Amino acid sequence: MVERKGMQFTQNGQPFYVNGFNTYWMMVLAADNSTRGKVTEVFQQASAVGMTVGRTWAFNDGQWRALQKSPSVYDEEVFKALDFVVSEARKYKIRLILSLVNNWDAYGGKAQYVKWGNASGLNLTSDDDFFTNPTLRNFYQSHVRTVLNRVNTYTNITYKNDPTIFAWELMNEPRCPSDPSGDKLQSWIQEMAAFVKSIDAKHLVEIGLEGFYGPSAPARTRYNPNSYAAQVGTDFIRNNQALGVDFATVHVYPDTWISPCRISPAVSNSFLEFTSSWMQSHVEDAEMYLGMPVLFTEFGVSAHDPGFNTSFRDMMLNTVYKMTLNSTRKGGAGAGSLVWQVFPQGAEFMDDGYAVYLTRAHTASKIISLQSKRLAIFNSLCSWRCKWGCKKKNHTALDALLSHDEL
Repeated sequence: MVERKGMQFTQNGQPFYVNGFNTYWMMVLAADNSTRGKVTEVFQQASAVGMTVGRTWAFNDGQWRALQKSPSVYDEEVFKALDFVVSEARKYKIRLILSLVNNWDAYGGKAQYVKWGNASGLNLTSDDDFFTNPTLRNFYQSHVRTVLNRVNTYTNITYKNDPTIFAWELMNEPRCPSDPSGDKLQSWIQEMAAFVKSIDAKHLVEIGLEGFYGPSAPARTRYNPNSYAAQVGTDFIRNNQALGVDFATVHVYPDTWISPCRISPAVSNSFLEFTSSWMQSHVEDAEMYLGMPVLFTEFGVSAHDPGFNTSFRDMMLNTVYKMTLNSTRKGGAGAGSLVWQVFPQGAEFMDDGYAVYLTRAHTASKIISLQSKRLAIFNSLCSWRCKWGCKKKNHTALDALLSHDEL
């Protein structure tokens, strides 16, 4: 298992800094023999550029190819598809962050749980009732229990015992805008983090937050991308202080969070400046207030943005990777990042605009591969106690890689 010691991830006593990726749809495509090979291609291509952690959905609630067709009723063939995803990750030595429910309507999300609640006789009026209604909390806990206790039909390993799984994510991008105080979401996080740990004390747990600052840290809200971000019921520092949460997560989307406009040199510079300050503020918080690693679990640029070009996406990659390395060099809390998202050719019908096709995005692939090489050297040089004050015989090679910024 990957573990957490202080502000670092470790594996067998060595640091485990992350260069990773998202591919949310793997279970759904694995459920069809005609598209299952795309899952293998994702892992092959990600492994080829040195990526070591992937993030994907362990949910699909009441939708097309649903995993959970109704509360506690599962499609075994889709569950076997998730088994396949985990087994393929294991084959390519890639660990997985598995997210357990969506905040958004895609793949069901909290809205589907509310529909199920109303179908069972409840009178729910808001999707945010997901966080407070006892019946819906029980529905969610039942799903968590089922996934964690699942025995993989390919490997015969129970999910909660499988080191292929890096961490459990409580929810993808939780928000509770009906309660800007954050109390409702905080209560849910506290209950569910403890619940996951009661079943599986071995794996790491994270919330799935985007990183917005809320009422507990008014001085930090100036780092939010807009004024609305402080009103969505999330609270980065307070939320991550909940017992059972092992590391913090942050998403980075300046192109959708900041007032939309055509990407130009001036706009791209402002986006990159935001990215740097956003990441730095969260690394500081993880070090000063949380004492835990922070993983930037989603970042990207959409090809649908007016004025999009691959050069800006490459600059975004470089910026995120440099900010991560700035922390890594000091043994700090910046533990890595996961690009949204890696796609193989032939999966264009699932593309939300953010897809990075590694086989044809040659510059992006080189940037990603270089970051993997840098982190691999960090991971191999020192024990977790090292703060890089030591002098290692391999530091010359490391310094050469770190100084090679432009490709």
